[in-house]
Amino acid sequence: MLRQINSDALLRFALQEQVFTAGEAMAVTGLTRATVLGVCDGLVAAGWLEEVDGSPAESGTHKGRPARRYQLRESAGVVVGLDAGETHFTTIVADLRGRELGTRRRNIDSHVLGRAGRGAGARELIDLTLRDIGRAPDDVLLTVVGVPAPIDANGMSPEGEFWQLMNSGFASHLHGMVVVENDANLAAVAEGAHEPSANQATLLTGERFGAGLIVDGRLLRGPRGGAGEMRFLDVLSASKLVPDEGGADGFGALARKWARSRIRSYSGDTVLRQLPEGEINAEDVFRAAREGDSFAADIIARLGARLARIAVVLSSLLDIERVVIAGGISRAIEPVLDHARSLLPGDSGLPLPALVASTLGAEVVVKGAIESALTRVRREPNAFLPRAARS
Repeated sequence: MLRQINSDALLRFALQEQVFTAGEAMAVTGLTRATVLGVCDGLVAAGWLEEVDGSPAESGTHKGRPARRYQLRESAGVVVGLDAGETHFTTIVADLRGRELGTRRRNIDSHVLGRAGRGAGARELIDLTLRDIGRAPDDVLLTVVGVPAPIDANGMSPEGEFWQLMNSGFASHLHGMVVVENDANLAAVAEGAHEPSANQATLLTGERFGAGLIVDGRLLRGPRGGAGEMRFLDVLSASKLVPDEGGADGFGALARKWARSRIRSYSGDTVLRQLPEGEINAEDVFRAAREGDSFAADIIARLGARLARIAVVLSSLLDIERVVIAGGISRAIEPVLDHARSLLPGDSGLPLPALVASTLGAEVVVKGAIESALTRVRREPNAFLPRAARS
């Protein structure tokens, strides 16, 4: 057990360093020189580390035998992140220090593919990405998959046709160890790594609304993975307390729906009339608003009012400090944020959360998947076997 503990400590250090000496490892891990050298020899034999030659500068300034130097073996393995959305797959392959080696994206129709087709399609896309960078399936230590469904601590989703379709049994299709996680939770992980905050809600909003909630530095999940599912929006819509709000529809879906449904009854001028009604999308609405279109500006204002209500609810319940709007729509969301900020009550007696746009764009989920994979490997590296040990 002691050997395992020492090995874990040294591997965690190696995963965050470039080239290191025994002395540098001793200073961080607190292990003795003899222990460090012995553990390093074992990790070299296992395929995790490799010994490298001393630097030329060092060899010219020191007498006697130069210090032994080690580094993580590049061929030890890679991690994979997969954003397995309803209409797209995006994957990134990264090395064990988090450097992105390859990425691919593919549009899909999940309802045509079915569960088996989603699993097979994910495997094919990952295999192509591995091939792009000269890696093989055996190189994969861990794949983290983000799906638009509640996920409990065991990677399972509640009963429901849509949720079961999204959580498609990826472990039986993909290489190495596989972890399935809610996509909004992974977005929260990515945002937390990019700009740490102990109390933050990350709202992943496109077609649907989902929230990744970090409170007191911990990601909230719930016994069935339902934390952050935003079901209260469905209740408000169904009870008509807030009419025409679209339940848990995301900003992208709402902008499109409101534009298509109301443009025929709008009496003023709008550039959106130049487009076929059935083809107007959220990007068209945001672009028209930037050009001063009053019809599109009204939609932006309605989205801002919706966001302000959501921010007040989350702040009241969870005392969060930041609300981050994430996903592909985040790059155009600033006008919505401006309007929402203007509507937040100033007499609540408590500090109101900051409303900010993510800078990670449409890749926020897959970047969170990579961050989650690296965290798992660093936390318990000896739970994984480098490729050399599996050959």
